Amino acid sequence: MIWLFIVLAMLLVISPVMWLKPSPRQKRVAALRNAAMQTGLKVTLQVPPLHGDKVPMPAYRWPYPPQRPGPDFMLVRGSHAAAALKPFAHDWRWRKEPLRPLPDALEARLKRLLERLPQDALVVESDTRALTLWWHESQGYERFSTYLEDFEALRDGLAGRPDDPQASGPPVPPAV
Repeated sequence: MIWLFIVLAMLLVISPVMWLKPSPRQKRVAALRNAAMQTGLKVTLQVPPLHGDKVPMPAYRWPYPPQRPGPDFMLVRGSHAAAALKPFAHDWRWRKEPLRPLPDALEARLKRLLERLPQDALVVESDTRALTLWWHESQGYERFSTYLEDFEALRDGLAGRPDDPQASGPPVPPAV
């Protein structure tokens, strides 16, 4: 009988430790984020730019060079977008279009990339600082790494195309 109490006491001591052990998903996500950050991406948890969504979501950012800001636009997956928004590519809608149209080659690259993204990729956004993918990290780094070249090429093509042409111009010298 005393052995039964010893075994129960041991189980009570060990069980909280088992709860602290990361789950397989937590291990996969940690490895994904670490590998992504080693490639120069910035990974943050923030409230996504979705209507009524207040739960933080991972945002993977490809920064633009400071002297070459990007355009402002936002594309939302159709499942999270209002039907009134203008369609862009299969299952993606513009929430905010860039003021200057994208060149045909960049638009085609963006459409091809959007078609390849997983279903949990909900928003692709660009502002003057970065190109951002908002998603729920359903894939491991091996699969995610197949998107890196396309995102980097898209970021490089969008860099220096701000909606405000004055934003990328040379600095104005001070008045004498």
